[in-house]
Amino acid sequence: MDSLRLDGVDENDLAIISSHCQDAIVRAEDIQFRESEGLFVMAMNRFVWEKAQERFRLTVFRRPEYERRRAVLHFDRVLGVKRNGVDPRATDQVLSLLTIRFSPGEAPSGWIELVFAGGSAIRLDVECIEARLTDLDAAWSTSVRPDHEADAD
Repeated sequence: MDSLRLDGVDENDLAIISSHCQDAIVRAEDIQFRESEGLFVMAMNRFVWEKAQERFRLTVFRRPEYERRRAVLHFDRVLGVKRNGVDPRATDQVLSLLTIRFSPGEAPSGWIELVFAGGSAIRLDVECIEARLTDLDAAWSTSVRPDHEADAD
């Protein structure tokens, strides 16, 4: 398995990480802020966009196959977290991550915003960008490919 591990230390790196996390499925209870450590951790089921074309196989008798992987995204040097529409105690809340973006403050600090479908968001107040996306061992096939054009209708 080609496990992904990406580190991010600036806005460009964060954009790359965001593209790999787009359409990840996240359970609210899998989001943690360890305030004493300045660590924000989010486990997710990541859609493997980098293999979407490679894995696409469509025949008369089979549906296309894609891949999702269990992954963890974490940010270090987090000073605070604000949530809008995300309840970390909700065991049944499922979120779909749309994008991750950075708003600069007094360099190198700023805010990292995790934007979810339906208007939910999490904002991290950070000293600087220190991010890591790591795939775990679990991976599985899926015939469902996220389609943003269909969602816009």
